[in-house]
Amino acid sequence: MSVIADNPAVVEQPTQPPNRFVLLMRTRPETVLAPALLVVLLFGWEYGVVWLNVPSYILPPPSSIVIALWRGLSEDFTSRAGYWLHAGVTLYEVLLGFFIGSGVGLLLGTIISQIRILEATLRVYIVAIQSLPKIALAPIVVLWFGFGLTSKVVIICLLTFFPLLVTSMAGFKAVDHERLELMRSLGANSWQVFWKVRLPSALPYIFAGLDMAAVFAVVGAIVGEFVGAQRGLGTLILSMNAQMDTAGTFSVFIILALLGVALNLSLRAIERRLLFWSGGSQRVIGS
Repeated sequence: MSVIADNPAVVEQPTQPPNRFVLLMRTRPETVLAPALLVVLLFGWEYGVVWLNVPSYILPPPSSIVIALWRGLSEDFTSRAGYWLHAGVTLYEVLLGFFIGSGVGLLLGTIISQIRILEATLRVYIVAIQSLPKIALAPIVVLWFGFGLTSKVVIICLLTFFPLLVTSMAGFKAVDHERLELMRSLGANSWQVFWKVRLPSALPYIFAGLDMAAVFAVVGAIVGEFVGAQRGLGTLILSMNAQMDTAGTFSVFIILALLGVALNLSLRAIERRLLFWSGGSQRVIGS
């Protein structure tokens, strides 16, 4: 009989599985560290402004910002004094401009990248127009299209167009030539090569452009509302700044931040569904 069987002291004990917190820290530590960092920052901010005796009109404590946020959200959905009406207007502008601008940029980037002479002809013009400060064009756009929805959408389109144009062109050019040669050796036509090789290889770049475009869309909407608008979160910011309501201004910033995060998370969910085969390794901009 073996020594292990005769000596119960050396019998292997079943290993205890790690608890849920340890498992979470091993697999997704950001789900714990990100909220913990937020709590620490808010705690330091809340008591730091009191300890340093900072006036509330310069930097309000988080508690005042939360009160202002609750006050704005407690208003009726149609009230111009609340946040719901203005947030709905800004969200509509952001989504409309984002889909139009990024869609046109993706379409033109795809076409230009497939025609070499067209890319060589337009490259210098793309660089020149991309170098223009789009934010500085906002007053001119408002002058051309008025103070309504159209001017805001045009400004957002200008900001979201080029990220998709540039990243899609780069993505279609970053195709592995060995894959192309393999498809050609199998007798695939140009359309099959595009759908089976070029487009899947370009998708990580395209989603990287969409991430940038989503942020620029929110910025473009606020800039357009700064220049001239009657409704929207940008008009709320201007009104609160005129009234020295710094806490209210920061509460609007929270809504804008949540809007940007929601757009980013939506794009990430779509990306994970479409790029399940990449395993996250082909991500151009780190998650």
